[in-house]
Amino acid sequence: MAHKFEIYKDKAGEFRVRFKYNSETLFSTEGYSSKASAQNAIDSIKKNGPNAEVEDNS
Repeated sequence: MAHKFEIYKDKAGEFRVRFKYNSETLFSTEGYSSKASAQNAIDSIKKNGPNAEVEDNS
């Protein structure tokens, strides 16, 4: 699979989510205190992401 979400623990012990495409990290989330909250972030992105607007500030 060329793209995936990863849940990982940062140096501060918080759970974060990063989205990778072909081994390149495209974005990473804020830190969450629980793994469940990180999973909720993934679920929210999957649910709401396809309908997100694109804002062109160029």
